Amino acid sequence: MSQASQAVRNRGRASAPSGARSGRPPEQQDDQSAALRRRAQNRRARRETLFGYAMVASALVVVVVFTVAPILASFVLALFKWDAISSPEFVGLDNFDALLSDESVTHSLLVTSGLAVIIVFLQVALGLGLALLVAQRASKIVQHLFRAAFFLPMLASAASISIVMAYVFNDQFGVINYYLDLLHLPEVSWLSSTGGATATIVLVAVWQQLGFTFILFAAALGSVPGDVLEAAQIDGASPARMFWRIKLPLISPTVLFASTVGLINTMQLFDQPYVMTKGGPGESTYTTVLLVYRTAFQNLQFGYASAISVVLFAVLLIITAVQFTVSRKWVFYS
Repeated sequence: MSQASQAVRNRGRASAPSGARSGRPPEQQDDQSAALRRRAQNRRARRETLFGYAMVASALVVVVVFTVAPILASFVLALFKWDAISSPEFVGLDNFDALLSDESVTHSLLVTSGLAVIIVFLQVALGLGLALLVAQRASKIVQHLFRAAFFLPMLASAASISIVMAYVFNDQFGVINYYLDLLHLPEVSWLSSTGGATATIVLVAVWQQLGFTFILFAAALGSVPGDVLEAAQIDGASPARMFWRIKLPLISPTVLFASTVGLINTMQLFDQPYVMTKGGPGESTYTTVLLVYRTAFQNLQFGYASAISVVLFAVLLIITAVQFTVSRKWVFYS
């Protein structure tokens, strides 16, 4: 055989497909490659599933350690008398019996409930009003700027904001009274009077949480179907009628969520009264969580403080259940 014919034959072998070289038909090779792809996809899916389980497990560990375990410990500790020095002494329900005749507990619950109602009402009303105003009158860029500006206070801790606000509203050298004096207006006892201290705490709490409700309502209003609003406009509905009859019913689940979350957070109000007023003047801003703190860490009555926290937990549970029960009449789920 000549060298030219041998070279031509070698090139033909090199250019022949792998299936032809291996002697397997093309259908069998396609099945094998499909099986390899399926195995690779299964391995990738298993890795993603394991990664997801790992993320969920880490989140569950955090929740159990920092939420579930302290709650269970409070329930158990409420049955004991313990001062963190001597050994715990089991007293059963004696701590709860003492709560029934403790006027400070009743007073703190009344103060907390009053503050919670005012703060939640203002947060929902102002957040909804601001969202309506921005959605109707502002462009997309302005809407994003407003959302960022109102959400910024939530990035700072309530304690740091309370420290700053305590200087701003100080009766002697506060910024507010300074400018009131420049305008020849009477100074206000922001932190040394009952009404002034209550109003100051309400203002600070509402200002810090307003961005949360504003963003919630802005997103809810943005999800209202445009064809429904256009049909109402064609029918001659006024803006007020469109709000009460169309927009508000459609965003009623968001109203329920904002009010429920706001009430739960406000019933645990602690940073503002502790930093700004210390519960005063008198006990006008003496909230329940502040009472729990002083009972536990100042009076070293950890069992009694746990009993107070259990009562607060029960009150929150009852209020939330009532909210969801009443909401069946005015919340509409599409």
